[in-house]
Amino acid sequence: MTRATDLTPTPDALVEAARAFVGTPFRLCGRDPATGLDCAGLVGSALAKLGRPLALPVRYTLRFRQPPDAGSVLAAAGLHAAHGEPAPGDIAMVRTGACQYHFLIHSVPERNIAIHAHAGLRRIVEGPLPTSWRQLGAWHLPSPSPSS
Repeated sequence: MTRATDLTPTPDALVEAARAFVGTPFRLCGRDPATGLDCAGLVGSALAKLGRPLALPVRYTLRFRQPPDAGSVLAAAGLHAAHGEPAPGDIAMVRTGACQYHFLIHSVPERNIAIHAHAGLRRIVEGPLPTSWRQLGAWHLPSPSPSS
C-alpha cells in the first residue's frame, strides 16, 4: 500500500494547488489564504498543500536593492534550480521594475500564462504576464522516483 507521504508531488499538482488560490485577496506580506496572500504567500501556500512548507519572511518592503535569496528558501523545501524554457509548475522570480521582484508559478508557459498575486487587481490571478518582466531564476519540484 502506498501512503500519500510516499508520493512525490508533480508539477501539475503544484499548478492545481496554486489554482485553488485564484481569487484569494492580495495582502502585502500575506501568509494566510483566509486573510490574503502576496506572491511569496501564494508560493508557500501552494507548496504547503503538497506537503512542502517553506520558511518565508514575515515582513519585508516592496523594493529591494538586491534580489531575495529565493534559491536557499526553495532548496530547503526540496526544489531544484530549473534551467531552459519555463515549464508548467516552475516557480519563477521575475523583475517587474527597478528594485521590484515578484514570484509566480508558471501554468501555461508556452502562452506566457502564470498564477501570481496581482497587487493592482488585489487578488491572486491566472493570466498572461507582461512581456517586460524579466525572469531571474526558476525552481521546480524534483522528478518522481521510478516505480520499483
